[in-house]
Amino acid sequence: MSQNPTSAKQKLISGFFRQFPEDAASVLNGFSTEEIIDYLKRQDQNDSKQVFARLNPDIATEVVDMMNDELFIQIFSTIDAYLGARLLSRLDKQTAETKTALLSPTLAREIKELMSYPLDSAGHLMNPMATTFHPGNTVEEVLKRLRVLGDRRIDNIYVVDHEGTFLGIATLQRIAISEPKVKLQDILQAPLGVIQALAPVEDVVELLEEKRIIHLPVIDINNKLLGVIRNGDLVAASKEEATEDLQAMFGAGREERALSKVSFAVRNRLPWLHINLVTAFMASLVVGFFEDTIARITVLAVFLPVVAGQSGNTGSQALAVTMRGLALREIRIAQWFKVARKEIMVGLINGLAVALTTSVIVYFWASSFGLSVVIGISMVVSMVIAGFSGAVIPILLKSMGQDPATSSSIVLTTVTDIFGFLSFLGLATVLADVLNIV
Repeated sequence: MSQNPTSAKQKLISGFFRQFPEDAASVLNGFSTEEIIDYLKRQDQNDSKQVFARLNPDIATEVVDMMNDELFIQIFSTIDAYLGARLLSRLDKQTAETKTALLSPTLAREIKELMSYPLDSAGHLMNPMATTFHPGNTVEEVLKRLRVLGDRRIDNIYVVDHEGTFLGIATLQRIAISEPKVKLQDILQAPLGVIQALAPVEDVVELLEEKRIIHLPVIDINNKLLGVIRNGDLVAASKEEATEDLQAMFGAGREERALSKVSFAVRNRLPWLHINLVTAFMASLVVGFFEDTIARITVLAVFLPVVAGQSGNTGSQALAVTMRGLALREIRIAQWFKVARKEIMVGLINGLAVALTTSVIVYFWASSFGLSVVIGISMVVSMVIAGFSGAVIPILLKSMGQDPATSSSIVLTTVTDIFGFLSFLGLATVLADVLNIV
């Protein structure tokens, strides 16, 4: 029985999409937005996502703007959050918010976070509408696309691969004098400067002054092109930088500075001091549970700061690395388990090494093998928990929409103190008779 021609054609297209997503994306780049959407609708969810992710960013932005809610949810629910943020940031604010609201709360929060940058960062100054092409595009294709864009003021073409990684630029002048069939990869050149999205405004101004840059490409930690800071934005940044010292003298700004008013400093610090006081009493309460044990084995009090100090340092190390990863967008909330597993292993290995050293010292100090075993086991347990907590606490606070830099350290201190005391005094209480701790 002969096969339906329409069905056979659809199977061929689906197979092409599935096996050659980059080629399929290149073909679709030459189609109208409506045709691209129509093709994406007909494909399997994973196939349409793979092809969509490889479309030219300018074209993909138009597709996102015009696709219906059903197709948007189908593609963006499984798309890389970084890519989703890069594309949605190109839309007007109202449209981006409307689209993002269609996604799950966790994914929506993550994408919004990736779309936002601190006020004093390069990312806050950038325009996400950088004109991008792939290295395999020809001069003829580029010029055709630029004519469609109309009156946009374009000096450089930004070249990225199918993953969005920034490869270099091609000047409009170089394109204009090249043969139509020449590919961008053959006329590619390195930009005069490039800057990371979370770099401070001071670095933007410095590049402006040193290299006389007209357009400055902005990338993320993985070298993905996010946008461009244009000349007018750079000039505005220069003006802002020139007045920063004057503002600091009077304590202006949202955050406390060296010359902020005393009342401002007290208002910001005092609530956290009270919170810290509450957490300190919580740790003291744990110690109070083992008051009889400490009274019977007084030497335990000598070693309490050792256990708490080591677990606290371990947690702080994990916290610092995780906070940096979140700040630089090296890690996402969804990667919490991978980060936590790594810190657990680090805490375990370091805990075993430190426990061995500590046990030897305690044995000669207190002349007690039992106490050496207790503090050794306690050190391993508390450092593993501290590493896990240092990794998970800032990610958890981030997922709840809180600023991890503000409260992570206080929460971490509470956790490490409580579990440090609990593991040490608890083990000493349980094993006191067995190990003859006196």
